[in-house]
Amino acid sequence: MKTISHWIGGKPVEGVSGNFGPVYNPATGAQEKQVAFASADEVDAAVRAAKEAFKTWGSSSLAKRTSVLFKYRELLDAHREEIAQLITAEHGKVHSDALGEVARGLEIVELACGIPEKLKGELSTQVSTRVDVAAIRQSLGVVAGITPFNFPAMVPMWMFPLAIACGNTFVLKPSEKVPSAAFKLAELAAEAGLPDGVLNVVNGDKVAVDAILEHPDIAAVSFVGSTPIARYIHTTGTANGKRVQALGGAKNHMLVLPDADLDLAADSAINAAYGSAGERCMAISVVVAVGETADPLIGKIKERADKLRIGPGDDPASEMGPLITKVHRDKVASYVTGAAAQGADVVIDGSGYTVEGYEDGHWMGVSLLDHVTPEMDAYKDEIFGPVLSVVRVETYDEAIALMNNSPWGNGTAIFTRDGGAARRFQMEVEAGMVGVNVPIPVPVGYHSFGGWKDSLFGDHHIYGNDGVHFYTRGKVVTTRWPDPSDGGINLGFPSHH
Repeated sequence: MKTISHWIGGKPVEGVSGNFGPVYNPATGAQEKQVAFASADEVDAAVRAAKEAFKTWGSSSLAKRTSVLFKYRELLDAHREEIAQLITAEHGKVHSDALGEVARGLEIVELACGIPEKLKGELSTQVSTRVDVAAIRQSLGVVAGITPFNFPAMVPMWMFPLAIACGNTFVLKPSEKVPSAAFKLAELAAEAGLPDGVLNVVNGDKVAVDAILEHPDIAAVSFVGSTPIARYIHTTGTANGKRVQALGGAKNHMLVLPDADLDLAADSAINAAYGSAGERCMAISVVVAVGETADPLIGKIKERADKLRIGPGDDPASEMGPLITKVHRDKVASYVTGAAAQGADVVIDGSGYTVEGYEDGHWMGVSLLDHVTPEMDAYKDEIFGPVLSVVRVETYDEAIALMNNSPWGNGTAIFTRDGGAARRFQMEVEAGMVGVNVPIPVPVGYHSFGGWKDSLFGDHHIYGNDGVHFYTRGKVVTTRWPDPSDGGINLGFPSHH
């Protein structure tokens, strides 16, 4: 059985802890690989490699960094099919979705290629007689990223390309469920000319995570995952003196007003709720239907949902693949039966779904719940699966109050033809990312991604300008070059004159 090892100091390094985790093919349910779990000592070895590499990388020229990143971008583009296949094999998402993930990750690599523009700094001349003030940004040192299973390539690329472009060195701990894509990203970085130790990958479980959070030589940690773990990462990391950005979970609402294009809204609900089997933090999991909108909208959603083709991700005919593990599949299915017991109408029940020839896969059909109320578990919890709930309200005001009462504030959307209503919504809704007739408003690379409330712990969103600021720190330099004729002693407080 193939073993996925670590990548430390520019080369593969076999695990020595003796601990391994299984890597499954979700479509078949079979274990096809195992991944080495790092001990605290192995994490320390990666950090030491990164610390040594920082001595030269941190002072390297912007021209050198960008030349590596431009080459890296070329290699990623050339290998996008291979990376997508690795994602599909371990995550289960359909190939087109995996290709889209790689493309969105490439956006951040392209942003990193333009880092000279982001690090230009500021200069004020003659603030006082022959005194100039410059504001510059400098790298932090060794930084780390801890990434989730649902985007094995994209989320790591949200982090390390920008971090290393800013002059840092990086230790990546990907999800142990999907380790191959991250390893491939490291291989290609080395092929692009990235010096040994600038990017390191250590696989593992909580032992590796805690070693990262507690390591004295790691200056900052980026994380994407569930809200409870994000809170833990932020609390533990900051207690150990680190800068932390920890992106948590979500319960994203899609508001549909009576004047909306219901065909567009239904198409969007299908895409946003069931794409990637609902295993994404920007999935729409609640449709809030205002007034008489609910019945026709639910009819259109059901009509489309009944036609979705579910199957292995490497089958070109498949539109939705399996869930990541059997345990997760069973948990998602329990929300459908639980909602029925709590009074919701189950319009479509996806539990018990199987695919012929792949009966042992982690399958879950799409589910659609109507008459869901805020007291139900299906509404309160982040399900992270292909379950869409419909909540009926009478007015816009009732809808906005419902949405803003959620503890999460990641992404949201409104569907309407009324520009005034849309503008009011984007100002009033308590979420970090808003879509107007756009169901999954993930920002492009040069804007930043991140939510509000329990969807984000820390002060910086990820990538974009926030990402540059997170991976650098500011310094202000005040300079005076006096004429040779200047002299004398003045013990008074400096004044601007």
